[in-house]
Amino acid sequence: MIAETVCSAVSAAGLGIAVVTAYRKRYLSAARIAAYSLVPIGLVMTGIVGWLSDTALSPTAWAGFGVLGAAWLLFAGTRAVERRRGGTRAERRAERRTEHGAARTDAVAPAASAPSLGAGKNPATRPAAPRAGTTSADDFSDIEAILKKHGI
Repeated sequence: MIAETVCSAVSAAGLGIAVVTAYRKRYLSAARIAAYSLVPIGLVMTGIVGWLSDTALSPTAWAGFGVLGAAWLLFAGTRAVERRRGGTRAERRAERRTEHGAARTDAVAPAASAPSLGAGKNPATRPAAPRAGTTSADDFSDIEAILKKHGI
């Protein structure tokens, strides 16, 4: 009795996890989790866990075989889709990273580590400290000179 309860709880928890996984739009993983979670309840329903009654005439046992068949179909279906897509999700992600990594290194010029802007005509110097007798007009004349230098 305890074994059947534990197997039922494990199956219910697995189906709950499958629902959450499907909610996250990972349907292939959700179908695989659902297949795994149906196995314990299928084993309970077939009588393998209990060994108490004859399984040949029990409708519950045949329903359990049906559940095991459904789990097998889910396994086979997800494997077929996975093969068609070209590997597991982790393999596809690793492949995409290597493809993008190669594309990024090819797109960079060989001498790109050197600064693209050479030294300017006049190296920038720190402005002199303001003198004690300067006015705001003198400050603006410096700004005007800088703007004219840059063509603004």
